[in-house]
Amino acid sequence: MDFGTAIGLIAGMAIIAVGVVRNGGDLYWFYNLNSILIVFGGTFAATLVNYPLKHVFNIFRVVKNVFTEEEYDYQNMINQIVEKAEKARKSGVISLEADLPNIEDSFLRNGLELAINERDPGLLRTYLRLELNNIERRHGMGQEIFFYMGAYAPAFGMLGTIIGLIIMMNNFSGAGDGQEIDAMSFNVAQKFAELLGGMGLALITTFYGVLLANLVFLPIGGKLKRKSENEMMLKNIVLEGIISIHRKDHPILIKEKLMTFVPRTERQLED
Repeated sequence: MDFGTAIGLIAGMAIIAVGVVRNGGDLYWFYNLNSILIVFGGTFAATLVNYPLKHVFNIFRVVKNVFTEEEYDYQNMINQIVEKAEKARKSGVISLEADLPNIEDSFLRNGLELAINERDPGLLRTYLRLELNNIERRHGMGQEIFFYMGAYAPAFGMLGTIIGLIIMMNNFSGAGDGQEIDAMSFNVAQKFAELLGGMGLALITTFYGVLLANLVFLPIGGKLKRKSENEMMLKNIVLEGIISIHRKDHPILIKEKLMTFVPRTERQLED
C-alpha cells in the first residue's frame, strides 16, 4: 500500500474542510448533487469522446497502481545481471538457458532468451527497444487520460456555473414563469437574497471542477508518470545488461556501466 497517496488525498480534503469551518462556513453548503453530476458526468463523457471505451474503463485498474507501492531494487537487478554475465563469459550465453525458469523479472527473462537465440547485437537491441517502447506507450495512455480529465473537470465546473447563473437570472427577472412582475409584490431585498444564494450555489460547480482537477486527476497522472519513469529506468538497466552479456563484456565493466543509471545518493547508500 502506498500510504503517501492516501495521506495526500485525505490531508487535502481535511485542509479544505478546516478552511471552510474556520471561515464560518458549513460543510453542507458545499454539497450539491446537480453540480457533482455535471462535473463528474461531463468529465467522463468528454473522456469517452476522446478515448476508446476499453481504455476509459481500464482506468479503474490503473488507479490501483496509484495506491500500491512498488520498490525498484536497481542494485539487486545489477547484481543479477553481473552474475549472469560471469556465467555467460565462462560457459557461453547458451548456458543461461537453464536459468530462465528461475528468473522472476519477465523483461530480463525474455531478453536473455532473445540473446540466446539472436546472434546480431543490433537486431537484439532493436527487439528490446521495441518492447520498451510498447510498455512506455501503454503507461503513457493511462497518464494521458488523467491529465486530460484534469483539464476537462474545471471546464465543466465553469459550464455548470454558467448554467446555474442563466437559470438564476431568468428566475430573478420573472421570465421563468412567463408572467409580468407585480410591482407591489416585488420585494427587492428578498430577490437579492435569492440571487446571492443562487450565485453561491452556482459557484459550487466550479469548486468541484477545480478540486477534482488539482487534488485527484492531475496528481494521479503525475504519480503514474513518476512510477513509469522508475520502471523504465530499471528496464533500461536490464536492456543494457543483456546487450553487454550478449557481447561478452567483462562483468566488472558491466557493473560499472549499469551503476551509472542508479542515482548517486542510492549508490552512496549501497556503498
